[in-house]
Amino acid sequence: MALEAIVAVYADWGIGLKGTQPVVLKADRKHFREITGSDAVIVGRRTMEDFPGGKPLKGRHNIVITRQPMKIEGARVVHDTQEALAAAAEEGRCLVIGGASVYEQFFPWMDRIHITKIDLRPESDRYFPDLDADPEWCRTEEGPWQEEDGIRYRFCTYERAAEQI
Repeated sequence: MALEAIVAVYADWGIGLKGTQPVVLKADRKHFREITGSDAVIVGRRTMEDFPGGKPLKGRHNIVITRQPMKIEGARVVHDTQEALAAAAEEGRCLVIGGASVYEQFFPWMDRIHITKIDLRPESDRYFPDLDADPEWCRTEEGPWQEEDGIRYRFCTYERAAEQI
């Protein structure tokens, strides 16, 4: 099972502070909606609670991973990696959308990662692996630097490199 992921990272590959994003760009939110479309997403419960209204994303098949015994309207609740992978396998395309521990948990199954690079270094307590420093990953797309409210950002796509013989 191959998965994709989408994440916004800061210049030091930070992704969050105290359960939320320190800097949010409208262009990144729009890009997120375009990339995830109507596809399935795997999200941690705490990250989902940080969404507007604390509810699953509209128009997508939400697979929420949590250790809590609960039901979430508009989502399929799973309790471990294998259950999430099985749910994802039933979907055509599935993207991991966070948080940090969920990215880490599913990293071995990811083959494409959509990154919004934000040219700032706000305080972060959660980080994404530095794909630029990882020989297993190569940047296959890199958009031009753009600006929103004086903040530079760019959209990039990374893919896991083919195994070397």
